Amino acid sequence: MLRAQTNERSNHHFSIHRKPHRERNGTMNELDHFRDEVQTFLAEHLTAELQRAGRLEAGIYAERPVAEAWLKILDQKGWAVPSWPTEWGGTDWSAEQHAIWQQELTLASAPSIPPNGIKMVAPAIMHYATDAQKSHYLPRIRQGIDWWAQGYSEPGAGSDLASLKCAAVRDGDDYILNGTKIWTTHAHCCNKMFCLVRTDDSGPPQQGITFLLFDLDRPGINIQPIISMSGDHEFNQVFFDDARVPVTGRLGAENDGWSVAKYLLTHERAGKSATGMMMKVTQLRQFLTEHAEQGFDLLSDDDYVAALSNLEIELESYVAFENRVFASVAAGESVGTVSSVLKIRRTELRQHIDTLVLQAVDHYGLPYQPKVRDFPNPETPIGSETAATAMPRYLNDRAATIYAGSNEIQRNILAKRELGL
Repeated sequence: MLRAQTNERSNHHFSIHRKPHRERNGTMNELDHFRDEVQTFLAEHLTAELQRAGRLEAGIYAERPVAEAWLKILDQKGWAVPSWPTEWGGTDWSAEQHAIWQQELTLASAPSIPPNGIKMVAPAIMHYATDAQKSHYLPRIRQGIDWWAQGYSEPGAGSDLASLKCAAVRDGDDYILNGTKIWTTHAHCCNKMFCLVRTDDSGPPQQGITFLLFDLDRPGINIQPIISMSGDHEFNQVFFDDARVPVTGRLGAENDGWSVAKYLLTHERAGKSATGMMMKVTQLRQFLTEHAEQGFDLLSDDDYVAALSNLEIELESYVAFENRVFASVAAGESVGTVSSVLKIRRTELRQHIDTLVLQAVDHYGLPYQPKVRDFPNPETPIGSETAATAMPRYLNDRAATIYAGSNEIQRNILAKRELGL
């Protein structure tokens, strides 16, 4: 194991100034020009403070001050919501351009903007909302005016989401909510929630659920923090005590919220992640190599090297599978249950990476250093940036195989729908 570390060099992340590929005649093709444009934009507008914040993310995604600052820059460029239709601010990029954009963001260590608004509730709004709802919600999401919490899980309804009990009773132009939601990520810094509620319990559970959009500062809504074992405040429990929310915030028909929820979950579980994991493994090898030069050579440990090599093989397999899936999506094919496969493999590989990084930093992973990740005025880390984030990432990612539908539930879905078991 490594026994000591010095302050890490500042280049433990990919440079965004890579030379684009050129064709044999020396000219760049259209995609290379686009990649060059993206790299130039990131070099000019992704500030050192934002890049450092992205590099030091230890939770699910960036904290609101970081994400808000970065989204504002992207919106000024017109790239805040590239996957949206152009009428709502999208870019009309090709599938290849979207892939390049995501890759360059990852390689530049750009902060990860919370997906709840842009990538989760927004597609559901586009698919199910009235024109008035679209005109109200979508510009506010794109501009970062509204930040959304997800009100799905309850103490007795997590992966078995259809068993939820948070009740909504119609009273004129309002629903009156009573109950609770739990594990609501970043609810303490959000002003909006999309929420599944029980509006009918007389039939099958999926048929009595309604999908609501509402403000979190309404009377009768109380947000209580849940501090994770990493010491971070990401999760919350939200309590509803006769909270009145307008019927105009309902998305879709009453008692048909399950259809909206299923549509949204396909967007939640099908994110692309291979580039980020590959970058983390590359950074780990750089870290190990540099510290081997100082006499702390974990790369001479046969068991560790075997584990690292096995991870790289598994990751190469995942990359090929993910590329194949997203090529199908680009061709207009449905993701379907493949999103469950991606979720299972992505989260397990993340945990594998976390374990190897934590082993690499050894006892330098033990000091609790949350202020190293502060934005915009962080403290200098003890040992290295890698050491400062190794333990928080390891502990936070223990939940990765549970949230967004536990991996056990995802395997049950595959067994039922694909194997007929």
